[in-house]
Order: sequence, then structure tokens, then C-alpha cells
Amino acid sequence: MKRETLINLLEKFGRRYPEVLGIDLSEGKDENVFKWFLASVLFGAPITETSVIKTYNCFKKYNVLSPKRIIETGWDGLVKILDEGSYTRYDFKTADKLLEVMQNLMEKYNGSLCRLHKEALDQHDLEKRLKDLGKGIGNITIGIFLREMRDIWVKADPAPTNIVVLTAKNLGIVKETGEDDLAQLKRFWLKNKVEGNSFANFETALLRVGKGFCRKRRCAVCHFKAECLIHEVH
Repeated sequence: MKRETLINLLEKFGRRYPEVLGIDLSEGKDENVFKWFLASVLFGAPITETSVIKTYNCFKKYNVLSPKRIIETGWDGLVKILDEGSYTRYDFKTADKLLEVMQNLMEKYNGSLCRLHKEALDQHDLEKRLKDLGKGIGNITIGIFLREMRDIWVKADPAPTNIVVLTAKNLGIVKETGEDDLAQLKRFWLKNKVEGNSFANFETALLRVGKGFCRKRRCAVCHFKAECLIHEVH
């Protein structure tokens, strides 16, 4: 990938989701980590980015941004917020999920995700503990959440999602060499990193391109078709 292409990729698609939502993770404060976790749960469903942002802002509007407030709001109140945010397709299921997860988070870790991280033995135990909060917390949600926590939590280092790997392969960044996908992505970024951006910006950009173009095979209108190996084949 040419350097100007990487810069263009980051400029167009690399804005991190916490930044879009006004969540400051830089100091790793528990309340802000939780806000990002809530957003990650919302992003975990197959729903548009616009709908997730709108829904998160509805939680913000009603100040339902902590485990305690979510439990106090109750199932009916959560469904109302989700519906207002146009999360209607998954409103009942998500309300159930949020209540289960928050109850477990309160009971096991006194509502603190930072405590959960502190008690985790390593990266794999961290991911297991997050999954154990509720049956609705799967690999996609964990990947979204921990992607943004890499520079905050020492045990946060999730594997890239399938859509990120797909985009990286199409652009020739990840190759079938037998080497771990994450290791290849990190090595590429270390060699080519752009000032003012982080690995999370890079990963987010790949994700957005993958969702908008690669997954849908919209090669003809993709900004990066000139460097796409799949487009060359077709």
C-alpha cells in the first residue's frame, strides 16, 4: 500500500468511535470505560452505524450511562430508549441482554469494568470474564470494545474481526503466510504509522471500508480499488 493511500484511508475512515460519541478513554476512568462498553454492546448487533450513534445519544440524553442507572430504568424504560434511537429491530433482545449483563457486573465486580480487568489473569481470562457477564456478549462485541482499550488496559489485545482481516487481505496488508493476522497488521502499522493516528485508527478505518465496500463487493465505487487485489481479479 502506498503511503498516500494509507493517509487517505485514515483521513476518510479512521475516526475512532469513542471520539464520535464524545467518550474520552485517555485516562481509563471507569465511568468512561463503561460508556464505551455500552456503545460496544449496541455496535455488536448487525445494525447501521448511524442507528447505533443515535441510540447511544438517547441513553446519554436520559443519563442512563451506568450499570445502576440501566437496572433502575428497567426493561420497559430501556425498550423506550432503544426505540427512540431507532434500534427497534433488536429492542426486546437488547433490553434483556443489558439487564442480565448489568446485574452480573454489579454482583461480580461492583459495577466496575476496571476491576474486572484488574482481576483478569491475562488477555484470554479478560475476554472470558467479559463473555461471562451475559450470553449476549460474544466475540464481535468483545472485539469492538477491546480494540479501543489496547492502549488503556495491558491485557486488552483482541484478534481483529473477520471484516478487518478481509479488508487487509484485499489491500495486500495481510497475506497467507501462516503468520498471525494481528501480528501482520501490527508489523505493517509499526513500519508505516502516520503521525497523529494510532493502531486503533488504522483498525477502525479497515473496518469501515470492509463494512461499506469489501463485504458488499462494491469494488467499482471503493476509494481504494486501485490497490485492491480482488478488484484486479475481477
